[in-house]
Formats: sequence, C-alpha cells, structure tokens
Amino acid sequence: MKQKLHPSTLCVQAGYEPANGEPRQMPIIQSTTFKYTTSDEMGRLFDLEEAGYFYTRLQNPTNDRVAARLAALEGGVAGMLTSSGQAANFFACFNICEAGSHMISTAAIYGGTFNLFGVTFPKMGIEVTFIDQNASDEEIEAAFRPNTKLLFGETLTNPGVRVLDIERLARIAHAHGVPLIVDNTFPTPVNCRPIEFGADIVTHSTTKYLDGHGTTVGGAIIDSGNFDWEAHAEKFPGLTTPDESYHGLTYTKKFGKLAYITKATSQLMRDLGSIQSPQNAFYLNLGIQTLAVRMKHVCQSARQVAQFLHDHPAVKWICYPDLPDDPDNALARKYLPEGSCGVMAFAIKGDRAAANRFMDSLRLVTIETHVADCYSCILHPASHTHRQLSDEQLREAGVDPDLMRLSIGLEDPRDIIADLDAALQAAEAARLC
Repeated sequence: MKQKLHPSTLCVQAGYEPANGEPRQMPIIQSTTFKYTTSDEMGRLFDLEEAGYFYTRLQNPTNDRVAARLAALEGGVAGMLTSSGQAANFFACFNICEAGSHMISTAAIYGGTFNLFGVTFPKMGIEVTFIDQNASDEEIEAAFRPNTKLLFGETLTNPGVRVLDIERLARIAHAHGVPLIVDNTFPTPVNCRPIEFGADIVTHSTTKYLDGHGTTVGGAIIDSGNFDWEAHAEKFPGLTTPDESYHGLTYTKKFGKLAYITKATSQLMRDLGSIQSPQNAFYLNLGIQTLAVRMKHVCQSARQVAQFLHDHPAVKWICYPDLPDDPDNALARKYLPEGSCGVMAFAIKGDRAAANRFMDSLRLVTIETHVADCYSCILHPASHTHRQLSDEQLREAGVDPDLMRLSIGLEDPRDIIADLDAALQAAEAARLC
C-alpha cells in the first residue's frame, strides 16, 4: 500500500519525482513550443488522442508539475494553473456556465470576485444570486433554479475572515445537482482541505500564501473528480455532449474523472489564454516548499496579535475565528483545527479619519493592497479597494465601513504588537483631542 503523506511532506515532494541523474529541483521549461518528429504525432496531440506538450498556452511541464503538487495537497485528481486568482475563479465557473445559466455565490467574498460575478457575468448572460452564507437551509435553497449550475463560496472570507460551513453548503448544492466551488486561498491546503468536507472544485489565488513572498501573481483550479457530471448531464452539456471544436469528442466519456480539468485546459485556456508563465510557476513552487512552515509560524503570531487587539481598549471589534469567543470559533475548530490563517479584520473606535490616522502611524506594518504575504500589511477597504461603494453597498458585500484587514507576516509578533500599540495610542490621542 502506498504511504499516505502529510501536507508538509507533499509541499516538498509531490508532483515531481526526478529520475536518476535528473535535477533535484523542479526545472523551468521556459519554451513556448515543443518539437515532434512527425506531423501525425502532433496531430494526435491536437485531437486530444494523446497526452503531451505542443504549446505552452495550453500546457507546460513546469506548470503541470506545480499543478500536480497542489492537486496532491488538496486531495484532488488534477489541477491547472492560471495567470491570476481572478482568472482561476472565472475559469472555474465559466467552465460549466454559459449564456442563460444561473449560479449562486455567497455575498461575503473578495471584492474582485464579487464584481466579476455581479457585473461582468451578467454581461455574458450568466445571472448570479448572492446569498448570506449564514442564512437558513430554506433561504439558501430558495435561491436555486432549474438553470442553476453551481454554488460558490470562500473557506475564509476576504476581507471579513468568516468561516464557510463547507459540509452544509456541499449538502445543499448536491441536493440540487450542482457542484460546490470553494476558494481556499486564505487557509491553503495546509490548514483546510475543502474536498474532504464535500467541496467539488477548489480555487486559489496563488499570489497569496502559496507564493508567500509577493513575487508572482497566479491562480489555480483543483478538481476533486468526485462530482458525477453524467448523473446531471442535462445541466452540463459542455462536459456531457460532443464538443465540435474537437471533432465531436465528449469530455466525460473520453476522460472520466479528468473531464472537468481537461475541458478547462483544452477549451478555455486554448480560447482565452490566461496561462501562468513557467518562470512564475517555478517561483510558486519555491513558495509551496516552505508553505507548511510559514503557515504554522503565521498562525501562531496571528493568535498573539489578535488577542492583543481583542483586549485593547481602543479597538471596537475584531473578527478572527481562532479567538475562543469569536462567533465562528466552532466552525474554525471543525474545518481549521491547525489554525485559520494570518488575516484578521478589526475596527478601532472613532470615524474613518481615525482609521486613516492609525494606519498612517504604523511603521513596521505597511499599507498595501496585498494580503497573506511574508510582510505584515494592512488595508482599509472602504478607503482603498472598495472606495467606490457606499456604506450600504459595503454592508451588502459583507464589509463593514470601519473594517480594516490586517495580514500578519513573518516578523516577530512582539515587534508587530509594539507597532500596532504605538499607532493605536496615536490614533486614540488624536480622537480624544
């Protein structure tokens, strides 16, 4: 029996096994094209009759090895890399949606994804209904329609850091014959494996913890191979009926459990691009190798920082599911027993100007649009990423107007706390003047 490896080992070993005399580190295949001896050999590749490489926009050995490592970490059957996390979520949904389709998403998701679903998808003929992930089963089920194709959510919401009840939403989705797609960016597969709780497809912005060093933008899609597309063939004709662009090939019949990723690669990546460069995939691989070590440190530091903020008199409220009195702590213990992540949401006493004074007083923690990095950073969505929204629209997207998103990096937590404490004192002094 093959040994089942732990996540920290998979981070280093999965997806690439060099043969005798081959490089120990995963090589970069920085080439757009690949040579073949005969025309027939290449023709069979274009017809999907054989596996292989002919053009990097579709597949590249470096990318495929990194995707295989991520698939092993998530417990999936196959994966693909994309140029960004935004592209990953777009491809993941569009692979089974088309004009006339309907999908459901939780409302408290990353602003870019919310805009993709709420603004861009309707322009493509795909209608999206947003739901409260904490609504009752009956309220969520009422959102389903005959043409609903999927249910989408985030394991940990960005920026609110709320925990998704994966098993419950998977049960509801499956009862209506659709897959559950979960964005697992914040916990990473080191802290949560949504497939083990019923999720069918997992996405990532690899730009965040998976890379971990703020060097490369990227995304990934992992398919569990568990959803039975044929059992709901009428809902998913793109997978279960002939694709005329490949001589009438039917993905589910030809590729079985690999149907979903094969279609996403051979059809969507072929037509829309958004491939991750092999160089970026190599950097991503280096980040994944240290992922388990980094996540352990980040979570330990974040707990200390969160407790400090929780107890500080200048802090109005804090959301961090690892805190014992957090409303999502029970869900966190179930889905994230090793820790959630290094991201937390909080607000200080005072108005928006007080929040800005606080951030401007920070010296170690930097104001950035990034998150889940090796550097500690902070963002005020109402002033930055979501500044085009009214307070009412912010609340509809699950973002309190006074919310600040703090991401704990690899610095010593004592230094982070000292910096936060000094900035809080400065903001409080200005508020009381």
